[in-house]
Amino acid sequence: MLFVKVDDLKAGMRLARPVYNRNGALIYERNAKLPPQGIYSIKNFGLIGLYILEPAEPLPPMTPEDIEFERFQTMSVFTIKDDFKDVMIRKKEPSATEKLVINIIKQYGNLDHKINFFQNLRSKEDYVYKHALSSAILCALISNKMKISRKDQINLIKAAIFHRIGEVLLPLSIKNKTELNDEDVEVIKKCIEDGLSTLKVSDDIKNIIKQANNPHTQNDCAKILKVASDYDSMTAMNFMQEPMSEITALNKLGNEKKYDKKVVDALIKSINILQAGVCVELSNNEKGLVIKQNNDNILRPVVLSFNKNKIYDLSIDSVFVEIQIKDIMKTMDNRAIIDQKRLSEYS
Repeated sequence: MLFVKVDDLKAGMRLARPVYNRNGALIYERNAKLPPQGIYSIKNFGLIGLYILEPAEPLPPMTPEDIEFERFQTMSVFTIKDDFKDVMIRKKEPSATEKLVINIIKQYGNLDHKINFFQNLRSKEDYVYKHALSSAILCALISNKMKISRKDQINLIKAAIFHRIGEVLLPLSIKNKTELNDEDVEVIKKCIEDGLSTLKVSDDIKNIIKQANNPHTQNDCAKILKVASDYDSMTAMNFMQEPMSEITALNKLGNEKKYDKKVVDALIKSINILQAGVCVELSNNEKGLVIKQNNDNILRPVVLSFNKNKIYDLSIDSVFVEIQIKDIMKTMDNRAIIDQKRLSEYS
């Protein structure tokens, strides 16, 4: 699988993922060949590029829930982009946020199971919109596990959508940087503060945003926003830098005092990370397959080594001392490689 920028697309390329318009209508199915007029349409949609299958590459599996997640993300990013421009450029009140929050809660705020949490590839132009949506979805998932009241859940999701709205006005000279100096950090903080002051939302929402970066005064909603926002920032794919693996990110969230352990546990219970069927790299440089998830500690599952055809039960301390999960094997679009055929042999 390859990611091909919009200017490099060619007619006849096979699509690895479905393409939707801003209203959620399906334009091109997965595995469809891109027609000549499709390239022009893709440019008009404002997409930065598409995931393309190589000539002999089989179509990777996606569940109906995964496909709906893809459609929902496409529609919602357009909604957030329009509302951000209304607030920061046109100085108007956001018109679609209320409906978006209701839809996020309906889709992800009441689930009784984990989801596959996929983040779209981000550019410097669309990062803030996609980060806002992913943070809001994670907040919906986590708040559901923590049984936050519906009123607080609504305020939390609104806070997640708007918590970095000021970055819309960041100069390109800073957006293009991979490393920030102290002066850049101050400019970003100023933009975020300006965005917050421009927002016409309740004080409860503004307080969640303000407290999310103040470990001494965080309420539960602020703690959730902090974990959701930072986890998404760490693991999202973008053009500027390589993402941190979910394993590294969870270790960081679990070991630093600024993150609340209950919130991190709720995140782990909300999204699939090391479920059975996921291919992994081990610390001894072997590659393997998770054949049994560990619900008590997801970082210590049962793994089948491809190299030695040997089973490692990482829940056993003597095994875990020698071998840990180093990383998850991924496709180009940051999806975990799933080997259901091999898993069925050991189930």
